[in-house]
Amino acid sequence: MTSPSDILGELREKIDTVDADIIRLLNERFAIVHEVGKVKRSTGECIYVPEREKKVFEHLQTLNQGGRIPNDILVAIYREIMSGAISIEKPISVAFLGPQASYSHLAATTKFGRSVSYVEKHSIIDVFTEVETGRVNYGCVPVENSSEGVVNSTLDTLIGTSSKICAEINLKIHHNLMGFADLSKIEAVYSHPQVFGQCRQWLNTNLPNAELIEMASTSLAATYVAEHRENTAAVASSLASELYEIPVLQTGIEDCGDNTTRFYVIGNQSPQRTGDDKTSICFGLRDRVGALYDALMPFRANQVTLTMIESRPSRRRNWEYVFFADVLGYVTDPHIAQTLVSLKSSCLFVRELGSYPCSVNYGTK
Repeated sequence: MTSPSDILGELREKIDTVDADIIRLLNERFAIVHEVGKVKRSTGECIYVPEREKKVFEHLQTLNQGGRIPNDILVAIYREIMSGAISIEKPISVAFLGPQASYSHLAATTKFGRSVSYVEKHSIIDVFTEVETGRVNYGCVPVENSSEGVVNSTLDTLIGTSSKICAEINLKIHHNLMGFADLSKIEAVYSHPQVFGQCRQWLNTNLPNAELIEMASTSLAATYVAEHRENTAAVASSLASELYEIPVLQTGIEDCGDNTTRFYVIGNQSPQRTGDDKTSICFGLRDRVGALYDALMPFRANQVTLTMIESRPSRRRNWEYVFFADVLGYVTDPHIAQTLVSLKSSCLFVRELGSYPCSVNYGTK
């Protein structure tokens, strides 16, 4: 009779054999990637191609139908494979709103994996500047949260940048309260203002007397608490807790269980059409009766779906406004192109900020 230990030994031998096949096939894949990189460098093509990335992930999930591996795990595995492949083709660098362990950092690594170089910056404007000057290839900036709305500094910077939106990331966010004191002794909580908005109900209920102090990022909040331990706490990611060695006092304090933040990847390229795309635009209006109504009519007439619309002061003249809109479709799709032509007749200006593949949702802690 075969013993459990013998069965376990046989199964482990099978795993070793499969691992050998995986390593062989990965090396074969990377050899092909190396050849692809040589062709791209000779033609000046971009190394990171968002539309190709989308097709690869869709193809993988089609191949995986009926498989044992959940699609999100499969995507995570191939994210690192593709990250390594990019580094072989040509090293690239990505700027993010730091410091390390910020949600922008998590979004960037979720998109690009851990084999590319990352550059932390202390403001959203700095991230754009790094991309515009060519010191980095891409930047990752937050644009909106599902419960708290848009990040104004990102929209304001988009008005004047020469960079394009070339991808988006939808990241499910879970906030954690961390610190070195008991809840009853916490006098001040540090975090980003958007995060405070996403945890408002929990903080009001559990820490009604604590002062909420805004910081430029959740990571800066964590570093401050790590240095000023007494009676302070931060709301940040679990990665920040690990990196700065701060005990987690309470996990998942966000008010909405499906809390999601959307990030833009900015660069100096324009992805090709995939058939499942978004286009971001901005347009300027004078403050007059019916101005916005007139501007929105072409969207309805051409049956264009708006997924976001926000306004910001133009900062050029009083009572002039810039509207930002995301629409479903690629810029050259007939109904999008006709909408932009019509829009120009009623606006001070119209500018395309980028057409890019629609994102899938990613989870984090």
